[in-house]
Amino acid sequence: MSAQAEGGRAMSARADRLFDLLPVVYRMRDAEQGYALRDFLRVLSSQVEVIEQDIARLYGNAFIETCDDWVVPYIGDLLGYTLLPEAATLGADGGRDGGLGRVLAPRADVANTIDARRRKGTLSLLEDLSRDAAGWPARAVEFYRRLGWMQHLDHLHPRRGGTADLRDPGRLQRLGWANGAFDPFAHSVDLRRLGSAHRRGRHNIPAVGVFACRLRSYPVSCTPAYCIEERGPHCFSFSVLGNDTPLFQRPVAETEPTHIADERNLPLPQRRWRFAERGVLADYASVAAELYGDGRSVQLWAPDWPAKGQGVPVPREALIPADLSGWGGQVKRGRVAVDPERGRLLFPANQRPKRGVWVSYQYGFAADLGGGEYARVTPELEGATRYVVHATRPDRAANASWPAGHFGSVAEALAAWAAAKAATPALHALIIELAESGVYEGSLDLQLDAGEAIQLRAAERTRPVLRLLDVRASQPDALSVSGHAGSRVLLDGLLIVGRGVEVHGPAEEDDAPTGDLCELVIRHCTLVPGWALQCDCDPKRPGEPSVTFDRTRAALRVSHSILGAIMVISPEQRGEPPPLELCDSILDATGMERVALGAPDEAVAYVKASFRRCTVIGAVQAHGIVLAEDSIFASPLRVLRRQQGCVRFCYVADGSRTPRRFHCQPDLALAAVVPEQRAHERLRVVPQVRSRRYGTPHYLRLADGCCAEIRRGASDRSAMGVWHDLYEPQREANLAARLTEYVPAGTDAGILFAT
Repeated sequence: MSAQAEGGRAMSARADRLFDLLPVVYRMRDAEQGYALRDFLRVLSSQVEVIEQDIARLYGNAFIETCDDWVVPYIGDLLGYTLLPEAATLGADGGRDGGLGRVLAPRADVANTIDARRRKGTLSLLEDLSRDAAGWPARAVEFYRRLGWMQHLDHLHPRRGGTADLRDPGRLQRLGWANGAFDPFAHSVDLRRLGSAHRRGRHNIPAVGVFACRLRSYPVSCTPAYCIEERGPHCFSFSVLGNDTPLFQRPVAETEPTHIADERNLPLPQRRWRFAERGVLADYASVAAELYGDGRSVQLWAPDWPAKGQGVPVPREALIPADLSGWGGQVKRGRVAVDPERGRLLFPANQRPKRGVWVSYQYGFAADLGGGEYARVTPELEGATRYVVHATRPDRAANASWPAGHFGSVAEALAAWAAAKAATPALHALIIELAESGVYEGSLDLQLDAGEAIQLRAAERTRPVLRLLDVRASQPDALSVSGHAGSRVLLDGLLIVGRGVEVHGPAEEDDAPTGDLCELVIRHCTLVPGWALQCDCDPKRPGEPSVTFDRTRAALRVSHSILGAIMVISPEQRGEPPPLELCDSILDATGMERVALGAPDEAVAYVKASFRRCTVIGAVQAHGIVLAEDSIFASPLRVLRRQQGCVRFCYVADGSRTPRRFHCQPDLALAAVVPEQRAHERLRVVPQVRSRRYGTPHYLRLADGCCAEIRRGASDRSAMGVWHDLYEPQREANLAARLTEYVPAGTDAGILFAT
């Protein structure tokens, strides 16, 4: 029996539990009269279920480990836990946003309040506060230990900082590494306060710094490396897109609560000096054992390299840490040069891997956005048929046989689905699950029948790459989608490279049109802006869109995704504009002067757009805006229909034409100064980002020097843009309050950022 049928029987038995308590004679009489009493008791049973659940929650809410999010501040209040002033704006259900409530009253920090009070004044406690109160792994440093002072000969401190040894490049590299969190040298006294709001100092007797890591380390498991063919068939990049990417390390958990975090305990980029295991002659002999291997930061597979039957995986002794910034140098036979700071591989020119290279590594990013190997909630299609597609792996034969329901390519799964529909016309929903974090190549053409739904999704904690190849010289090779009335296409957890997605409407020559695709849903996906990347993360095709709507009225709904420009070609029979919704996403046209949302043959795209917590690079030209909220429009936003819609708590670039605005920037900043200062104020209130190139760890993250009007300008005092839900201003304020409470009297504690 299917799981769905078993679940239905269980629910039915639960609904009839009051009816089953009746004597048999009454149940028999009720059966004779059409089960009127049973139906009435089912209604009572549903209300009994509600009361039982509420009673169970009352018991669970008595404990910090099991209580609801809205109860955490109340338990903290019983312990004297000091909340931020913003907590007063939270509603009875935990706040306007559940994520904000969890930041203002962190469950782990409230749970450890009594333990923290017992450890008050200890250095390791500050690292735990950073992790519990702000969610940032950190390293705490007492700066008085780094002051240069004359030591007494009877009380030497050999571990204290000393003068720089120019013959030790490893220690010199740590001088500015991670913002100086691991600086090993002595410094002169700096009298400026560490907690100053103006010019901050560091090296003073009362100064204690908490170096917080805001970037996270994300894994990529056994995915093909990219061959840089323009440099040579022996040159590879860790990134499947071919761009340089710094390799991060997989943090190692600390075993003792009193331990001060080392470099291995934090999600930091790897350094060549630490990546290497020093040989007897002080050369780069091989890779460090703690960073390479199964379950560690890096691992390589090169089947049948250097000899047949070897290379799965490549042994650690065969790797050489190197600087491959210019792809220069010679590599000995049987060895592989690895550059962890650029994410490059170099094999011997006369000993190339013939069957390809696979890599596992860690990369740095700010949050769960786009395609990645992180936990995400993927809604299931009801009553759907599920097919599983596998990628090529180094330990799997290319001609492997698959059991029923498993396939070697997406095209084979679609062909099987077409045959199944022909045999059983009642089938209406299909789930194609990509099982591994590999590369799935080919060109796809999805043509849906009326009422049909197809979900192309990644398996749990995988990052499959859908590479759309240019195989047809005279025709486009995009992921083509078309459908009839009530049909839907859903993309979940994918990274799409090589081409974009094209949605086609019904052909004009159809005499009896059967409708159009209902909607395209994109969740937790990355449609690489510019289709592909150069080594320096510049887009290869910057003018090409990621999504094209060609004479269709289908709706587009995007959430937690990264995509390039959107082009809309309107049908002749227009009607009401179709909806286009973006939430917690990045719309990147790869240039401020390009068009992020528009039409190639009209002045504006004929859509009703909605932006919530988005960052848009490029001009937006839309027929109408229903709502724009907590977003950044770095280029002009031009709307044709201004009578409807609202733009609130957004940054809107100069030269925009929008519906009514509410608490937008730079409007508020300009209104607060005299006319003579508005030119300077307009230049000051501009979003400043760390990087504008997709593929870099700090992609479109607001710089620390960005103005407060942007960094705290959202509706809940968080940052505008796609990184709104990180709540970094609230996390920083919460951690600062905890530090003030738990450091010894007279100590000047401050927050510094390692990443």
